[in-house]
Amino acid sequence: MDLLAPHVASVRVPRGGDKVYKDECAFSFDTPESADGLFVCLSTFLGFCREFVELHFRKTGHALFLNIKRRKKEMEAKVEKAEEAPPNKKPTKMALGIEGGFELDEDPPVEYEEHHGLVVLPSFTTIPLPCPELPLKIQESIAGIIAAEGASKQEAVAAWEGEQRFISKHAENLKQLDNGVKIPPSGWKCEKCDLTNNLWLNLTDGSILCGRRYYDGSGGNNHAVDHYDVARYPLAVKLGTITADGADVYSYDEDAMVEDPSLAQHLSHFGINRMILTKTEKTMEELEVDANLKFQFDAIQESGLNLTPVFGGGFTGLKNLGNTCYLNSVVQMLFTLPDFQRRFFEPAKVLFEYAPRDPTQDFQTQMAKLGVGLLSGKYSQQEADVAKPLEGGQSDKKPKGQAGIPPSMFKALVGRGHHEFATNRQQDAQEFLLHLLNIVDRNERSAPGAVNPVDCLRFKVEERIQCTGSGCVRYSQRTDTLWALPVPLEAAVNKEAVEVWEMKKKELEEKKERSKPEDVVQPIIPMASCVAAFASPEVISDFYSTALQAKSTAHKTTRFVTFPDYLVVQMKKFSLADDWTPKKLDVVIDVPFELDISALRATGLQPGEKELPEQAVQQSEPQQPEIDESLVQQLADMGFAREGCRKAVYHTHNSGAEAAMAWIFEHMEDADFSDPLPLVSKTGSTASKESDVDEDSIMMLTSMGFTRDQALLGLKSTGGSLERAADWLFSHSHELDKLASEGKSSSGKPEEQRLRDGCGSETLRLPACWMWL
Repeated sequence: MDLLAPHVASVRVPRGGDKVYKDECAFSFDTPESADGLFVCLSTFLGFCREFVELHFRKTGHALFLNIKRRKKEMEAKVEKAEEAPPNKKPTKMALGIEGGFELDEDPPVEYEEHHGLVVLPSFTTIPLPCPELPLKIQESIAGIIAAEGASKQEAVAAWEGEQRFISKHAENLKQLDNGVKIPPSGWKCEKCDLTNNLWLNLTDGSILCGRRYYDGSGGNNHAVDHYDVARYPLAVKLGTITADGADVYSYDEDAMVEDPSLAQHLSHFGINRMILTKTEKTMEELEVDANLKFQFDAIQESGLNLTPVFGGGFTGLKNLGNTCYLNSVVQMLFTLPDFQRRFFEPAKVLFEYAPRDPTQDFQTQMAKLGVGLLSGKYSQQEADVAKPLEGGQSDKKPKGQAGIPPSMFKALVGRGHHEFATNRQQDAQEFLLHLLNIVDRNERSAPGAVNPVDCLRFKVEERIQCTGSGCVRYSQRTDTLWALPVPLEAAVNKEAVEVWEMKKKELEEKKERSKPEDVVQPIIPMASCVAAFASPEVISDFYSTALQAKSTAHKTTRFVTFPDYLVVQMKKFSLADDWTPKKLDVVIDVPFELDISALRATGLQPGEKELPEQAVQQSEPQQPEIDESLVQQLADMGFAREGCRKAVYHTHNSGAEAAMAWIFEHMEDADFSDPLPLVSKTGSTASKESDVDEDSIMMLTSMGFTRDQALLGLKSTGGSLERAADWLFSHSHELDKLASEGKSSSGKPEEQRLRDGCGSETLRLPACWMWL
C-alpha cells in the first residue's frame, strides 16, 4: 500500500453535485464495454480509455483510477406468465430508465457483469477489488463512483424532463351534470363509433368518446373534440390511465394536459373508484416517448428492402438519443466537408494534447472527438457473429449493423443554456445549424485555427430595391450561411391529382372516416420553380421613397455577390394561412442533380441607374423610426413580443405581415429580440455616442475576440450593458461586419471576412456543392 500513500490526499468522494463520467471516455467513444474498459479518475471523476488516461495523468498528476470493465453475460430469455408479471407503475416524469420515468423495451434481454480494479499510474499497477486493505478514503471514493448515476444518464434524464402540467382553471368549480350516468370499470366503447381504445370520459356529462385522429390516419375519429365544440364541457380523462396515482386529464379550453386536484371527487360522481382501477392504456407521455424512440422512417428510407450494412471510415452512424435526428443530420453533413475535417479531425491529436483539464466542457475537444468517431472507422467495424445452427442445417446468421456512437456529451455541451436545444424535444435542423455555426465562429475568435470552417458555407448577397414611382434604386449587401428558398404551391406539376385528393380528404373528414397514409397525394414542386420564385421581384407596398419624399411601391430582388464552396439550401416549409397563423407545408421537391444559378449573380449599380438619396439631414437628435403600428398590433396579437414585432416591421420596411413574420421566425431566438428598438438619429447612427461607452467594457469584449467597432456597436445597441452586449454580439455574429459598417464606427472600415467565390462553377452539383435542410 506504500504505492498509494502519496496520492491519497488528492482523492475525493463524489457528492450530490458532482458529475461522474463513468459511461464514456472524455476524448473518445470508448465505454466500459471496450476491451480495456474505462478508467475513472478518483480526483476529477472524469472517464478515459486506455489511449488517453496517461494524457490526463501527465496534465494533472492524478494517478489513481477506478478501472470499470463491463461484459455481456450469456442468458436465456425468461417468459413470464401474464398473471406473474408485475404491473407497470404510472410514470411521473418525462424521463427514461429511472425511478418515476419510463421503462425501456430492450431486445433481446441482456445482462452485464462488471469487474473493478484500482489502477495506479504510470506503472498501471492493478489492485483487484474489493480490497479491504485499501485506505478508507479510497474505498469510499470507489464506492461512491460505482453507486453514482453516470453523467450522460443524468443529462439525458434532465433533458427528458417534460413540461410541468398546471392545475386547470376549471378543476375547482367544474360543473357536473346530475344525469344519472354511471361508468362501469371496463367494457368501454365510443358512443359515436365502435372504437374501444383511446377513449376519453367527459367529466361534465359522462360521455365516452374517442380521441383525436393522428396525422397518419390512426388514433380516434375526433368525436371527443367534436363533442366539446358543441357542448363546451372542458375537461376529459383518458380511460385506461386511471389509477390510484392519477390519470391523464386534458383541458380542451386550455388546449393542454392538466392536473385536476379534485379528480377523485369528479370520478366518484360517475361511480368510479380510482383506487381499484389498474392501468390498461399508455399515457400520453408514454405515447410520446414511444414515438420518439421507435419511429420508423419508412417514408424516407428504403423500407422493405434487404439492405447491406456498410462499415469503415466515414460510415459511422450516430445514435438517436430520442428526438436528436436534427442534431445527427447537421453533424453528419458538416463532417463531410473538407474544411470541417481539416479543422477538427486531422489535427485531433493536437487538440486533445492541448485540451483543458476538463475536456468535457471544451468545444474544440468535443468537435474533434465527434470527427474522430465519425471518420476514423474505429466505431464502424463489423462484429464477428457466431452462427447458430438451425434444423435442416440452416443458419440464423444475419448481417449485423453497427451500434453507432451516441453524441450525448456533445449535445449536453452545445445545448447548455439554450432553452430549446438543452431539451430532448423535437427541434428544427436549420435553427440548430445556425446555432452550431455561431458557436464555431465564437470559438474561432477566441482560439482561431488555420481555417475557420464556416467560411466554406459563407456567402454575400446583394439586395436591390427600386422605387416604382421614381425609378431610383438602393443597393445593400449582407453575409449569410444558408439559402432560403420559397416553395410556390401554384407550381405543382400534379395539381389535378392534389385537387382530387383534397376533395376526397374533405369527404372522409365529413364522414368521420380515416384516411390511409398510402392514399395521401403531396404536391410535387420542381426545384427550378423554387429558384424562379426566389428570383422574382418582391413587391413592397407602402415603401417610403426618399426620392419622392412620400410613400410609394418598390420591388426588391436578391442576388449572389459570391458563391460559397458548399451551399446549404433551406426550403421555407412554413406559409401563412388565411387567419395569419403559420402552416407547415407537406410537399415533395423534385431536385435535379445539377442546377445552373449563374443568372443569380449580382451586378451592382448599373450605368444609367440613379440611387435613392439618403434621408435629408437636418438635426442629429434621435428620432423614432417610422413603423406601421397597426401591423405591429396584428403581429403582437399572434403572441409575439411587441418590441420584437416592432423590429420585424421596421427591418422589413413596413412591407406587410408575411415579410415581418419571416423576419420574426429568423430572429426570434436572438438575445435582444424583445429589447426596445434603439433610437436612430437622422444621420443614421445610434443615439449613443462613443464617449458614453465604458472603455473597460470595450476591453472586455475585445478580449473575447470582437473588434473595437463591433464592441462599440454591441454596447450602443444594448444601452451600455456589458452582459447584454456580449449576448447581442454572439447572437449577431454572422452579420457583425455589415452592422458595424452601417453603424459608422470609429475606424470606418469593417473587418474583411474571408469570403470565397464558389467551387469553380456557378452550376450546383448534388451532393458536391450543396446540402439540404
